[in-house]
Amino acid sequence: MVIQRTFRRRIFTNFFVVFSIFTLAVLGYQYDREKSYRTGQLENKLDNISEVAHRYIEHKKIFETGDFKSLDTLKSLLPIENTRLTIMNMDGKVLYDSFVADVKHIENHLLRPEVQKAVHSGKGSSIRVSQTTNQKFYYYAKNCKNYVVRTAAVYNVDIIKFLKTEHFFLFFVVFLFLLMWILLHYTTRRLSDFIIKLKDFALKAGLNEDISKMDSNFQDNELGVIRRQIIQIYDNLKTAKDELTGEKEKLYGHLQVLKEGISIFSPEKHKILANSHFIQFINMISDKSTISAEHIFSIPEFSKIVEFVDQYRGQDIQAQHKELPQIEYTIEKSEKFFQLRCIIFVDKSFEVLISDVTRPEKQRLLKQQLTSNIAHELKTPLSSIKGYLETLINNQSIPIDKQRYFLEKAFAQSERLTDLLNDISLLNNIEDAGGLFEFKPLMLKPVIRDVIENLKSRLTNKNMEYRIEVDNEVVVNGNESLLFSVFQNLVENSINYSGDNTVISIRKYLEDDKFYYFQYADSGNGISEEHLPRIFERFYRVDYGRSRENGGTGLGLSIVKNAILLHKGEISVRNRVEGGLEFLFSLSKK
Repeated sequence: MVIQRTFRRRIFTNFFVVFSIFTLAVLGYQYDREKSYRTGQLENKLDNISEVAHRYIEHKKIFETGDFKSLDTLKSLLPIENTRLTIMNMDGKVLYDSFVADVKHIENHLLRPEVQKAVHSGKGSSIRVSQTTNQKFYYYAKNCKNYVVRTAAVYNVDIIKFLKTEHFFLFFVVFLFLLMWILLHYTTRRLSDFIIKLKDFALKAGLNEDISKMDSNFQDNELGVIRRQIIQIYDNLKTAKDELTGEKEKLYGHLQVLKEGISIFSPEKHKILANSHFIQFINMISDKSTISAEHIFSIPEFSKIVEFVDQYRGQDIQAQHKELPQIEYTIEKSEKFFQLRCIIFVDKSFEVLISDVTRPEKQRLLKQQLTSNIAHELKTPLSSIKGYLETLINNQSIPIDKQRYFLEKAFAQSERLTDLLNDISLLNNIEDAGGLFEFKPLMLKPVIRDVIENLKSRLTNKNMEYRIEVDNEVVVNGNESLLFSVFQNLVENSINYSGDNTVISIRKYLEDDKFYYFQYADSGNGISEEHLPRIFERFYRVDYGRSRENGGTGLGLSIVKNAILLHKGEISVRNRVEGGLEFLFSLSKK
């Protein structure tokens, strides 16, 4: 019952408000019309008096003679008691006033509102207090070309009653309003009963309850047709909703699992759906941040897709016997590579797919470069080995000491070839199979000591000193063989390129909760600043000929950097102010 009364009240209130507005509008219109009519009657009487005064002035030629005192004879002829008559020229100077004997002291009336209206519009009226007599008047002024005639009735009780509208029409409208209120009450009650029955039926149908016991009269009118249609629509919608919900959940689940960014657009280029990766990727590609998938149509990198979509918007797409139109290309942005792909469907909607192919693309370029570099690096030792062996085979009369010399040279080149292949294998394992290296808590100082012992003879031959400032308490989470390679390659780099009589130092200079920070430095000559950004590249050599002579493979510092990164650290290099080269790197504690 509460629901029924509430719904009925809403219907009744709506009709009541509409009819009330209509009634008030009619009352307002009728009141204004009645008031205008009565005001018109009063102004018509005042206009007649003004016209009589005008004719009298014209007949007696009072304006030419200046005998305005003769207008006093009109007082007895005026049809309204307490009527004031004023004559003034077009400049507002008062020439005659029936309420004031001496008009010389009356101020100029040009700025009086009724006079202003008469001067500009021919006639005018106003209700106000006279500044001359301090009485309230209903003024009426009339422009007679050379002068203005103003008549005024004292605004007393008689005038107020005269202007007051009749109340009979108001009573009549109120009666009609009450009658309509009764009719609305009866009509809304019946309509509410029908709606409540329909509501009960819809609720039971929605809850799959038995609807056979519904009111039989309900089936014999238009609402019975509505009921049958609701049943059919409800069954169809429920089936479609269940199927759509299942497909939607699968689709959204699939989109969120995808590592690619995907978005589907309508033919008008409005987003239908998009996953989070799509927004993330277009923000990486665009110079401006956005949360709108439609932003791709203003990004220069997507111009090919925009042109491709516009090309097919005006064409019919038939995909029964051929593939759907699609375009695919790769772009580079901020050292990242993205593969962009667009597919246009039969209904002109289209899908844009963004894939981050940075790693495979960089690996492809790197391996392409590596293959070229490996072929170049292998050519020299193989050519040397082949040359020495050919010399020995083709010249059997070579002295024993020369034969031994050639064999030693061939052996040295084979050693260099072995070192090169070992470095390539180690570098590829770090990059492609870093997860196969075993990491465990490891004391770093013994590893450094083993490196120094392994290279001690070479250090002694070059008269090089070394200083190790790493405590025994320094324990990192690392792989022993990789860390051995890191320090061995750094020391070998100093041995090969820093010069004789230099000093090598390895020290821990800082630590925090997660990392140890180390400095590796030598007192050599350093390298030119333009080479510093590239010394970690594979096969990059500052002095190509000197590096070959010293036996370097060109992969040592590249191994150092990749091994440090695998240990969750970072590495940088710079020239020291006092001379020599300095490497700063970090290693993880955990």
